Amino acid sequence: MSIEETAMELLAVKSEIARLQEEAEALTDALKGAMVEAGREELAGDGWSASWKNVKQTRFDAAAFRRENPTLAAQYMKQTTLTRFLIG
Repeated sequence: MSIEETAMELLAVKSEIARLQEEAEALTDALKGAMVEAGREELAGDGWSASWKNVKQTRFDAAAFRRENPTLAAQYMKQTTLTRFLIG
C-alpha cells in the first residue's frame, strides 16, 4: 500500500469513527430519554444494563490556584514536550 493510499485509508477510518461516535451519542440519548420517561436510574435487558446517576466529585481548580497564588504555582510548573500527529 502506498503512502497516499495509507493516508486516504486513515482519513476514511477516522471519518467512520466520527460517524459511529455520532450514532453512539444518539443511541445513548435515546436510552437516557427512556430512563427519564420511566423515572428510573437503571434499566436492564437481555445481556445489557445501563445506569445514569449523579456522581459527586471534588477536583482541584488549578486555574483559580494559579490566579490567586501565581508565585507558588510557578514553582510547581514543569514544561513538557509532546509529539502531535495531524492529518486532514
